[in-house]
Amino acid sequence: MASIAVKSMPALFVGHGNPMNILRHNRWTEGWKNLGATIPRPRAILAVSAHWYLPATMLTAMPYPRTIHDFGGFPQELYEIRYPAPGDPALALRVKDLLAPIHAELDEEWGLDHGTWSVLYHIFPEADIPVVQLSIDRTQPPSFHYKIGKLLAPLRDEGVLILGSGNLVHNLKTYKWDRLDEGAFDWASRFEKKVRGLLQAGEDAQLIDYPAMGSETKLSIPTPDHYLPLLYVLGSRRKEVGVSFPIEGFDGGSVSMLAIEISGEGR
Repeated sequence: MASIAVKSMPALFVGHGNPMNILRHNRWTEGWKNLGATIPRPRAILAVSAHWYLPATMLTAMPYPRTIHDFGGFPQELYEIRYPAPGDPALALRVKDLLAPIHAELDEEWGLDHGTWSVLYHIFPEADIPVVQLSIDRTQPPSFHYKIGKLLAPLRDEGVLILGSGNLVHNLKTYKWDRLDEGAFDWASRFEKKVRGLLQAGEDAQLIDYPAMGSETKLSIPTPDHYLPLLYVLGSRRKEVGVSFPIEGFDGGSVSMLAIEISGEGR
C-alpha cells in the first residue's frame, strides 16, 4: 500500500496591533478570519506572545487558562470578552522535554494574554482548540529565541500550530491614534520591506542580528518584545519551505500588521 504524505502545519507570525481590533470589523480582522478558513485545523496551538515577556522560560500548564485583559483605557465591552479555549498540559510537558536542557517552568497562573487571544478570537472563534503559551525570556539574546524555534520545529509534524504574536514594526510613541488609516512612516516602510526581502531570501542570520540592520531599526523596534516572537516562528522553518504574507499594511503609521506564514509541506 502506498504511503500517504502527511502535511506538516504551517507556522504563523501575526501582527496583533491595537486591542480595539478585537471589537472592530476591518481588514485585519477579515484577514485573521481568512487565515482560520485556509490553514489546516491544528490539534493544538503553541503561542508566543509579546506580552508574556519576563526573565524566565515558562509554559502555561493549566487545563483551563483564563482570559487576561492586559491593557487599560479601553471600552468596558472589551474587558467582558472571554476566549475560553482549553489548555493542554500534555503539550506543555512535550515542549518542556523538547527544550531540554533549557529549563522551562510549568506555570499555573498566567493564562492567555491579549497578544494570543485577540487574534485567535478571529482566527478560531469557537475557542475549541487547546492553547499553550510560551513566555519570552527577556534576559536572553535573539539567538536564544531562534534556537528555541528550531527545537520546537518537530511540533509542526504533530499537528501543532506555532503562533508568534507581536508586530514587526511597533512604535507607540509615533502611533497616530487619531489617524489610524494614514500611510506608514517612511522609516517603517523601509524597515518592513527590508525584513520581507530577508525572509524571502532565507537570510536568517541578519534577522537574528536585527540591531545591525540599519538606521530604521531603532525606530521600528524600540523594544524587542514585539519582534522576538518572529524568531520562534522563523527558527521552526525548513530552508526549502516558502514564506508568504497573507495580511499586509500599517495601522497608525508605525505599527506593522504584517502576517508571515511559513508554509507546511509533505514529509
